[in-house]
Amino acid sequence: MAIRSVTRFLPIGMAAMFSVATHAAEYPARPIRILVGFAAGGSTDAIARFYAQKLAVELKTPVVVENKPGAGQIVAIKALKAAPADGYTLYMGTGSALSQTPGVQRGTLSYEPLKDFAMVGLVAAAPGVIVVNRDLPVRSLRDLAAYSKANPTKLNFGSSGIGSASHLAGAYLSNVAGITMTHIPYKADADIVQAMYTGSVHVGIAPAQGAMAAISNGKVRALAVTGTHRVKVLPEVPSLAEAGISGVEGLDPYTYYGLVGPKGLPASVATKLNVAVNRVSREPVSAAQVREKYYAEPRSGSPDDLRKVIQEDTDKWARFSKHVNVAG
Repeated sequence: MAIRSVTRFLPIGMAAMFSVATHAAEYPARPIRILVGFAAGGSTDAIARFYAQKLAVELKTPVVVENKPGAGQIVAIKALKAAPADGYTLYMGTGSALSQTPGVQRGTLSYEPLKDFAMVGLVAAAPGVIVVNRDLPVRSLRDLAAYSKANPTKLNFGSSGIGSASHLAGAYLSNVAGITMTHIPYKADADIVQAMYTGSVHVGIAPAQGAMAAISNGKVRALAVTGTHRVKVLPEVPSLAEAGISGVEGLDPYTYYGLVGPKGLPASVATKLNVAVNRVSREPVSAAQVREKYYAEPRSGSPDDLRKVIQEDTDKWARFSKHVNVAG
């Protein structure tokens, strides 16, 4: 009987294997969408659109970006979790959503990246820059700390949303540098810079790509770049380490971008997507464009490499959670 049962079910198992193999061979057979948890015009949106354009060539199918801003990227994350695990809905996650907020708010979020997402690959990493309104009488972080001490209720800082990298970086910096600032959330990096033009916001922390134009035309003043070393695009701007701020390892890198899919994504599909992402990141012309146009450093590696980055960064931010209040 046992032998007869195995024989009876063998064709079913073979059919399932054939179905998976056929899906992988045919994928992609229709357009792919990449969800972004921010409004159009921000740095994450820009990176996502660049890679979407390049992936469309690699995969020989349209790849479109769909912006779903709101609730600290939760709107986009919910859409990803609700999507079929077939490779046609992906999410361009940022460090804030993949590891920083999950580390700070461990066990309290509606999602767990390492359990709810299928890893595709690491895309890029980007430095952040701390800028101030040009009318603010400060030219260094020490000046900013002194100004805050003399005006304890005056300063504010803008971010691209609650739980965003700019929010977490601002809250973290406020604590470790002793700078008292009220948080004002916006929807995108461009909104922060615009608010600084009008004087509504005093301090902003954003990816270099989001602030470079304003720095170049003198509308905002750069005080420091996040992390432990200077960046090529702003060689005259000191790093946080040079500025004498301790604990800056929590802000290096300021953010990274990782492509993920819904839980249950077939490994064969994830592999095909990973190969395509790596080709884009490693192709010399594309890599140069990422560096020169978006001021980010292209990254590559396996799905497991992305998993390792997320795990390590989550653990790091869990240790730093005592320094960060992300309530608002």
